[in-house]
This record gives sequence, C-alpha cells and structure tokens, in this order.
Amino acid sequence: MISNGGEIVNVEKTAGLTTIILGLICIIFPMFSSEFVSIIVGLSLLFFGISTAFMGYNMRYDMDALSKVLLVIGIISIVLGILFLFFINALSFLVSIQLYIVGFIMLVFGISGLITRMNTISVLTSIIVLVMGIVSLALAVFSLNEPIYIAIIMGVGLVIEGVSFLIAD
Repeated sequence: MISNGGEIVNVEKTAGLTTIILGLICIIFPMFSSEFVSIIVGLSLLFFGISTAFMGYNMRYDMDALSKVLLVIGIISIVLGILFLFFINALSFLVSIQLYIVGFIMLVFGISGLITRMNTISVLTSIIVLVMGIVSLALAVFSLNEPIYIAIIMGVGLVIEGVSFLIAD
C-alpha cells in the first residue's frame, strides 16, 4: 500500500482492475487489440532501430566491430518495425512460430520422458508435458489461421492475471 496525501492507494488492486479491463477489451474487441499491439510493437522497433543505427553510425571510427553490429541490429529493427506497422498479421505469425517451436520441444521432451520411464512421477510429468506440447501446437495452428485468437488468448491471460492481483493480499 502507498500513502498518497492521507489517502491510501492499494497498487495491487489498481493493477488488477486495470489488467482485467485491458483483458476484457482484448476479448471483446480482438481485431482492434491485435492491431493496436502490432502498431505499438512496430513503433517501438522502429524507434529502437533508428536510434541504434545512428549510434552504430556515430561509433564507426571509434569501435569498428561494435559499430557494425549496432548498425546491423538497427537496420533489422527498422525493417521489423515497418513490418509490424504495415502488416498487422506479422505479430500473429511470429507468435505462431514461437508456439510451434515450444510445442515441438515439449513433444520431444514428453516422448523422451516416456521412453526413459525413470519413475512414476517422471512418467506423469512426461504425459503432462506431452499434452501441453499438443495444446501448444494446436494454438499455433489456430493463431496462424486466425490472428484474432492471439488477442483473445492474450485477453484471457490478462483477466486471469488481474484476478490474481485482486485476490492476492
């Protein structure tokens, strides 16, 4: 709790309510929220890329290797920023690729755990990891086909996080 001029403000409760409201906006207006997130990410990458490229360009005489690395990172960030700004589905594509990678890794770990069968807990854990890998792959397919799913999943996650803030004491 923070005291603010005699008034007590509970930061966790405020964060919880704000997070729930943002989550509900994502669930109710999924296209708006995915476009908004993509634009924010695009602008952030664009500004980061411009500043990094300028920093790399200005350092070209002092530290040649570092300046080249910064210049390359800046250019890549600028290109990704433009992609996120003008191609709204770029965010869902990247999230989908990430879910595919996580899903395949979980499948490999789950199957390898089932093959080794060290003990009962290890088999149970391997089954859970295997199921989570399948769920992750299903989410990847859904998010690649329909970018709206990413916004809805993000909204549900925000609501759950907001509720956890509210009940934490």
